Amino acid sequence: MLNPDLNDIQLTKEEYERYSRHLILPEVGLEGQKRLKAASVLCIGTGGLGSPLLLYLAAAGIGRIGIVDFDTVDFSNLQRQVIHGTSWVGKPKIESAKDRIHEINPYCQVDLYETRLTSENALELFKDYDVIVDGTDNFPTRYLVNDACVLLDKPNVYGSIFRFEGQATVFNYEGGPNYRDLYPEPPPPGLVPSCAEGGVLGILPGIIGVIQATETVKIILGKGTTLSGRLLLYDALNMSFRELKLRPNPVRPVIEKLVDYEEFCGIPQAKAAEAKEQAGMQEITVQELKQLLDSDANDYVLLDVRNPHEYEIAKIPGAVLVPLPDIENGAGVSQVKDLLNGHKLVVHCKMGGRSAKAIGILKEQAGIDGINVKGGITAWSRDVDSSVPEY
Repeated sequence: MLNPDLNDIQLTKEEYERYSRHLILPEVGLEGQKRLKAASVLCIGTGGLGSPLLLYLAAAGIGRIGIVDFDTVDFSNLQRQVIHGTSWVGKPKIESAKDRIHEINPYCQVDLYETRLTSENALELFKDYDVIVDGTDNFPTRYLVNDACVLLDKPNVYGSIFRFEGQATVFNYEGGPNYRDLYPEPPPPGLVPSCAEGGVLGILPGIIGVIQATETVKIILGKGTTLSGRLLLYDALNMSFRELKLRPNPVRPVIEKLVDYEEFCGIPQAKAAEAKEQAGMQEITVQELKQLLDSDANDYVLLDVRNPHEYEIAKIPGAVLVPLPDIENGAGVSQVKDLLNGHKLVVHCKMGGRSAKAIGILKEQAGIDGINVKGGITAWSRDVDSSVPEY
């Protein structure tokens, strides 16, 4: 309810002191602070984006914050997900977030939804919140958040990050565009790498998440000019901002209901195609690879198709690096042929996906059969040699 009855909202003496720097801002004042206290915001995800925006929304005095997440805190999260701490590793992210929020502001009501957001529960979860903030990192959930916001007429504060670049905007606000105006169709599965595959500068989500928090507060206050109709692009490596205009597409399809967004984004189809492609592909476990290495056999070549900087982080003894991009552009195919010289080919990557793709390309372009290492070097680190860093 973005226009609450402020007569029912009162601040305590402690809250006057807590929010004093807001209260002396003419654009906020007592009325604005009451609006913030009366407001409810639902955050989808407590990862890189959710961490800073939750911290600042709580500090700003948002009265009710809902959090949707079903993940647990992992050591790899701590480089960027600043709402979580080392003592919370292995525990639910939403509980970690709630604990930190109440450290910052005990006056904030925090409602937790430890569940995966789906077409079955999205409308019920969204309906009682004023603003929805999208802190997710995958296309099916982004389309789901967008469509649920359109059906319920809720503002959708959007952000995304990858490597050194981020973007932010406000969708479905005051007649402005929605996510489908930016991306009418999802990209093919696997075309856009995840942060786990491509990496992300740890500071980057702090910038984009704080921008999302700023837009959320402005919407609640009804002040300033939001990013509705403008896509803000940020390049951290060059420290530059630029804007792109966004306009509603007058011929876009009307959103009438929530659908199967995994299906919409082609994920089941892609998985089926991948399974079919890999059906005839030989595989080896990391334990079997260890036995092969220990046997001193010399009739095979162990190929690593990760990127050079990954190879520097961790490697399996004896592996030869030929990055997947080199195999994709053809240069690496002849290199592999020269390496083999009649030997068997065993291929690994980080988790098994890129190595399977490399084997498919080598088979198609050069008739080379390969054996894929299940789980890649991640499984090697976990199950064979813990001295090899896991990244």
